[in-house]
Amino acid sequence: MSDHLHVAFLLFPNVTQLDLTGPAQVLSRLGNARVDLVWKTLEPVPTDAGFSIVPTATFADVPAADILCVPGGIGVTTVIKDDEAIAWVQRVGASARWVTSVCTGSLILGGAGLLNGYKAATHWGWFEALRLFGAEPVAARTVFDRNRVTGGGVTAGIDFALALMAETRGEAHARAVQLSLEYDPQPPFDAGSPEKAGDELVDVYRRRMDQIAPDRMEELREAARLRGFS
Repeated sequence: MSDHLHVAFLLFPNVTQLDLTGPAQVLSRLGNARVDLVWKTLEPVPTDAGFSIVPTATFADVPAADILCVPGGIGVTTVIKDDEAIAWVQRVGASARWVTSVCTGSLILGGAGLLNGYKAATHWGWFEALRLFGAEPVAARTVFDRNRVTGGGVTAGIDFALALMAETRGEAHARAVQLSLEYDPQPPFDAGSPEKAGDELVDVYRRRMDQIAPDRMEELREAARLRGFS
């Protein structure tokens, strides 16, 4: 097996747990690797799914990593405004071999100044928010731009992790891991993108988000201004 890899995931309150647990399950099979879930303390962190995840390390424990991965979720804006959290992302991202995200985690990378001038993916509903942080949004499951690797919305985290694994351990290793996880998607409905779902379902999604986080876009604009983006 090739060199040891340290993978650090940012874990934060109101994270979308599948943004984190999907790629974490894949990357845990890199071989000769350690995966840490990192937050300020080791207390359980609530997710958007109604259950908590226990961190394995604190910011102080992980000053650097080979792979930094930032998931998304409703708590993203709070993280962007959090000096301690952003400082950790900046510190680890400055030296990481791969700087990565899933879903709206790319907005946190953007808030940390790590996507300025880069192409990046995010959840389809938040493409324009990426522009607030100097990134160029791309509609794709996985986007590579130099050492930045970003995944699209939620389930794209599995695709993203397999693509990153292929780059770090080779395609044969990634294929074997895909088989071991029986990752052979055959969704019961063809409604996994705005183009396939149609305008009516897109409107349903947007109305639901307006109820859950009615001021989210303005809060993201405020967060961008706080981080020095005009």
